[in-house]
Amino acid sequence: MLQGPRTLGRLLKQRLDKSPDKYAIGWIENNEIKNLTFKEYGKTIEILCNAFHKLGVNVGDKISILGQTSKEWHLLDMATLCSRACTIPIYPSYLAQEIVHIFNHSDSTVLIVENDKQMDKIAPALKNLTNLRMIISINELSAESLKKFRNSYPYYSYKELIRLGTDELKSQPDFFENQLTSQLPEEIASIIYTSGTTGEPKGAVITQNAFISMLINLEKTINGTINTQDRTLVFLPLSHVLGRCDSMLPLIFGSQAVYAESIDKILDNLQVVRPTVMLAVPRIFEKIYAKVLDQVSNGNFLEKQAFKWAIKASENYFAKIDRDLSPTATELIEYTIASKMVFAKIYASFGGRVRYFVSGGAPLSTEIIKFLRYANLTILEGYGLTETIAPCCLNPLAKQIPGTVGRPIGDVQISFEADGEIKVKSQALMTEYYKNPTATQEAMKDGWFLTGDIGEFTPEGFLKITDRKKDLIVTSGGKKVAPQKIENMAKSKPHISHMVTVGENRNYISAIVGIEKERFQHMLDELDLPSDCTVEHLARHPKVKEIVSKEIDEINEELAQYESVKKIIISPEEFTTDNYLTPSLKIKRKVVTEKFKKEIEAMYAS
Repeated sequence: MLQGPRTLGRLLKQRLDKSPDKYAIGWIENNEIKNLTFKEYGKTIEILCNAFHKLGVNVGDKISILGQTSKEWHLLDMATLCSRACTIPIYPSYLAQEIVHIFNHSDSTVLIVENDKQMDKIAPALKNLTNLRMIISINELSAESLKKFRNSYPYYSYKELIRLGTDELKSQPDFFENQLTSQLPEEIASIIYTSGTTGEPKGAVITQNAFISMLINLEKTINGTINTQDRTLVFLPLSHVLGRCDSMLPLIFGSQAVYAESIDKILDNLQVVRPTVMLAVPRIFEKIYAKVLDQVSNGNFLEKQAFKWAIKASENYFAKIDRDLSPTATELIEYTIASKMVFAKIYASFGGRVRYFVSGGAPLSTEIIKFLRYANLTILEGYGLTETIAPCCLNPLAKQIPGTVGRPIGDVQISFEADGEIKVKSQALMTEYYKNPTATQEAMKDGWFLTGDIGEFTPEGFLKITDRKKDLIVTSGGKKVAPQKIENMAKSKPHISHMVTVGENRNYISAIVGIEKERFQHMLDELDLPSDCTVEHLARHPKVKEIVSKEIDEINEELAQYESVKKIIISPEEFTTDNYLTPSLKIKRKVVTEKFKKEIEAMYAS
């Protein structure tokens, strides 16, 4: 437990004293992990903190970071926080106008960019960054990129910061210590902008105390299960609140955070890092599940039968476990065989040491949770938002109930409005939306944050999310339909990657379906399509529509008549962050429905 004022600087200081020689962070070079001990980690942050001081960064200054997840991103973030300045994370996928909006709205003065790609994107709009004082790059910029701004703004590379900070440390040996001890809990540590499924993103103001409260809540819930022997693989965007939470776990648990090379290399990196705990979003698990099902469908008859048998054996075993009953000797033997013969390969593909996966950011299909559980991969599904600094609920380590997001953690209180909207009270909560009193007033009520999600408690006290309040569909017959429930079921099907249900004020439900080429790769010959065909070719193919329609029929069998999907449109382009997904991989409903407006009208007109 943290001693003294609740600030990240104090927590860092305490961790450096506790475990100086344990590994704090790592990264991958040539298929090997390079490490920094907590002592080396602390010294690097100190050097960067001194560099910021040398360059005139003051208490309360806002520093925007634009780049992919990396150890340098995290170290610069920690140096900002320990300098008593404020970090403004910006998604690397954002376009120039979105970057300009966040930089200016947050009153940022320093821009940190990852590389040439990010610099070239923002360079034409630099003149629009109102208070820009200096530019820092994580990777060295090319001469071509530097030409575009070098004569207009001071520029420093990460390597130069290290050199400047090392020199400054000689003349200011006590500066870092003084900054850590003078930090106040109420100081703004970060303004995290929501990725915005509708409208402009809002900036959630997070104090030092709020970050600490989130970490302490996790510490109380985990209760020593994660410690200095554990290792995580960090790959989620640090511009997303869940990724940021992941990067800070070493401060509270003393565990090691190893940074993935990129999200595309996760499967390779898993074999190198062999993590024991891993935070991820549902999209990652959905892709893994789809890949396994694809491999099974391409297997021979015996392999398919073995897989079916293994699933059934696992279902029987866990049906007893979930009811707190002892499996029979036969059930135990069959599950053991299934685990060794079928599921062991799946477990090994994650490095062979994972004890817990933590899934957050969006609902995860119960079918996928159960499937991974059969492979000895325990999923702790949780719940949180940017405004709650990620986790406010988590399934307990001892017992998980698929389809729920667990119980409130630490000091978190959960209650409900009359219409079922979930509200949260905790110290781990934003204080306001930056420069947006109207939105703040709408979201905060007597110290409670109104989440916009609809939910309920199960008899065991586990929170169940049923839908987003604003997404509920009311049919012309007055029936309320929860889109998330249907769309979540769809994502567990082998050939459906995304689905957006529609039907507001209509007499039945329809859907826009997103597909991916890789899920049809094995059957291109059967479809008489070339290997270089596009998603558009697949979407137009009658056999593809037949396959997708069959999977929709399977979903409808588990739905009430008024919920069932009657008609579909298959999108001619894959759902990505370039079109229909937010940077945190949530669907932009309004964008999708506007794009397919004519097609939707045609479905109902006929």
